[in-house]
Amino acid sequence: MLPKLSPDLKIGIIGLGYVGLPLALAFSEKFDAVGYDLDANLVKALRGGLDRTMQVSGIDLKSSTLKITSQHSDLKTCKIYIITVPTPVDEHKRPDLKALLLASHSIGKILKKGDIVIYESTVYPGCTEEDCVPVLERESGLKYNLDFFCAYSPERVSPGDPVHTLKNIIKVTSGSNPETADLVDRLYASIIDAGTHKASSIKIAEASKAIENAQRDVNISFVNELALIFDKMEIDTAEVLEAAATKWNFLNFKPGLVGGHCIGVDPYYLAFKAESLGYHPRVILSGRYVNDQMASFVVNKCVKLMVKGNIQTIGSRALVMGITFKENCPDIRNSKVIDIVTELIQFGIEVDVYDPLAEREQVFSHYNIDMITDINKQKYQLIILAVAHNEFLSIDFGKIKNPDTVLFDTRAVLKRDWVDGRL
Repeated sequence: MLPKLSPDLKIGIIGLGYVGLPLALAFSEKFDAVGYDLDANLVKALRGGLDRTMQVSGIDLKSSTLKITSQHSDLKTCKIYIITVPTPVDEHKRPDLKALLLASHSIGKILKKGDIVIYESTVYPGCTEEDCVPVLERESGLKYNLDFFCAYSPERVSPGDPVHTLKNIIKVTSGSNPETADLVDRLYASIIDAGTHKASSIKIAEASKAIENAQRDVNISFVNELALIFDKMEIDTAEVLEAAATKWNFLNFKPGLVGGHCIGVDPYYLAFKAESLGYHPRVILSGRYVNDQMASFVVNKCVKLMVKGNIQTIGSRALVMGITFKENCPDIRNSKVIDIVTELIQFGIEVDVYDPLAEREQVFSHYNIDMITDINKQKYQLIILAVAHNEFLSIDFGKIKNPDTVLFDTRAVLKRDWVDGRL
């Protein structure tokens, strides 16, 4: 028998990152919610009112009834489990399901008759029922759609975006049978102000998530390719796009580095599934190819500008501003800025990285980069604005830039007369 949607319904959210934490807090307003994460240090910080992802305020954390824990036993009495762990790609650009399968394994150990397991992590179509359900069955000894049930409701979190937040983004829902789909839809409808969209199957919901970001990736790859072409023509891409945007139906995407946990990852999940079925996706992978080479283009352009200005490259010093994957967000996962840093070093250039939003310890742990805290202590022959944090936009680059400094703007947000090159 499925659980009832009542205030005493106990819901466990597994994974308290960008997706799981806001979700757990939202559910705690209506139900008995438990937020679980393997990282004991993260749990300690959250209990103290500190959310390192900057998604939730300390006031909201401290005033919430959410139970935050790293003890697996605290999940045993839950009736609904929502899994929100990361699903990245490995070094070969293939889906890395280790965290997802580990979470399925741990929940399978405590799964009971009538329980529902909801997945929110990005996957390829079919992953929930083909990869995760067998783990749940094996560990629990229960039968799928007889003893326990599953659902998929893809996350649509946009880190650093104060407008498009959990409650005002339409939520796609689904379930392993009609009764579960109805209950899960009503469950999310109770916390999502924008409403829900109930998909006809788990696989449809999975596919909808996969194509959302694949579509953005392809669109961005188009303007990135335009930037490569217009550079050879010595045409300013930003001005071309500004002119084209005057047409009512022009899609005004902008060129740039495409990283992060969604746009830079999800297309590979869709491509992986397509290839497993014998189809080689040309458009999706060509878009990925273009976007993955943009860091190299930026570095090569900067070096050419330095040579043109008679600036010695070997032994020179560069300042890279921003290491996160997007503006106004501390998330450094799959940041393409690291590719810029790596290539600059290969040219014999000493590199300083500055980003007041990223955690220094985390950046050092992930990328072996010891970030600087003051951009005024050194003279730089190259400055690259890699991420357009609001804090950077208030800087007077006219003052920190020397006559023999190349300033490159990857986001086309700085004053045109300040920069020597931009995307």
